[in-house]
Amino acid sequence: MRDALASLTTRGRAFLAAGTTTVVCGLLLGQWVMTQLGLLAVLLPLAAAFFLSRSQHHLTLRRTVTPRLVVAGQSATVQLRLSNGGTVPAGTLLLEEVIPYALGQRPRFVLEGVGRGWSRDLSYPVRSEVRGRHVVGPMTMRVTDPFGMVELGRTFHSTTELIATPRTVLLTSGDPAQAWAGSGHSRPRSFSVGHAEDVTVREYQQGDELRRVHWPSSARNDQLMVRREEQPWQARTVVVLDTRTIAHRGRGSASSFETAVSAAASLAVHLAEQGHEVQVATATGLLPLASSSVAHGHDVTDVLEALAVVDVDSSRALDVSWLMSVPSGTQVAAVLGALDSTDHYALARLERHGRAPRALVLDVDAWTSARPVTPGRSGTDQALLALSGSGWRAALMGPGDDLDVVWKQVAR
Repeated sequence: MRDALASLTTRGRAFLAAGTTTVVCGLLLGQWVMTQLGLLAVLLPLAAAFFLSRSQHHLTLRRTVTPRLVVAGQSATVQLRLSNGGTVPAGTLLLEEVIPYALGQRPRFVLEGVGRGWSRDLSYPVRSEVRGRHVVGPMTMRVTDPFGMVELGRTFHSTTELIATPRTVLLTSGDPAQAWAGSGHSRPRSFSVGHAEDVTVREYQQGDELRRVHWPSSARNDQLMVRREEQPWQARTVVVLDTRTIAHRGRGSASSFETAVSAAASLAVHLAEQGHEVQVATATGLLPLASSSVAHGHDVTDVLEALAVVDVDSSRALDVSWLMSVPSGTQVAAVLGALDSTDHYALARLERHGRAPRALVLDVDAWTSARPVTPGRSGTDQALLALSGSGWRAALMGPGDDLDVVWKQVAR
């Protein structure tokens, strides 16, 4: 009741003040009718406060976002289901959903007739033009009486995530995937013939057939070792994304960094379609993925979710220590920003790790001017020539260039 009295609206306070004044004047003047009218004006907001404070409505909210994962610029639908499990009807409900500014204006709803066993389905669209992880909710609720005398505030603290992944470009060239992975798919390699040293073995496990025991390896390891009849071969690629602040120009969605993120996402999708296991590395190391260490085959959902929230960092150099944790034969496709002499060591290590690594080098100076800038004006072409001379297949990319066309230059 105390909370309800503290939640009197302007109308409720006006009725209470006017009623009190009328009662006092009626008593002083001996006007019983005036006193009755004043009592009625006083009792109306008090009765409304008592009604709302005693209302045992138990409202529940269930929120779903469909789809939960969208591409930046794509719309999603937020579906709400409100239900009242209380025994006393509630008054008018004023609902407001808290959503980030990037998703648009906050939706508001006015609901009436909230009785026992009441439920209602609501929905509204959201659209994010920028990538990122957006939190939808919580929802604030204001309950009012039919006369608008009292307004109680409540909050549903539950939230739901909407992830907007970077925009991607369809890449039509499949040459690098074929060059790196043959057919681009996992394929078994038989070890039924050949020399003993060609056999791949593992520790004996209960249930293995004794005829598969490899006795020379068992003797060397002092424990039973069994032959693997076939060894799956899988193409693997790490997409290196240059996330250093010093390597990019521009701000917001029109910056060179956002172009680099979109290019990295496009490469990840393209290589996964070619059958590669894909990981992404930034200037600080491999990106942690949600549910697995690598994206297998066509499923790059985890990679796209990680790229949705990647941001620039203050690193001065590219960290390539992650090369020690990836299998040998893993190929490299890099999306690089501005380069200088301090990057030669890291790029040389990347080049030695894989066969003919690919690189898209952004002409970041072109993002600092409204008019086109001649490629290489600030040394970008020298960096490109240095990459090509050290074994990289590299191409320059400006803000207006078609990613598919540029990728074909390095995919030959």
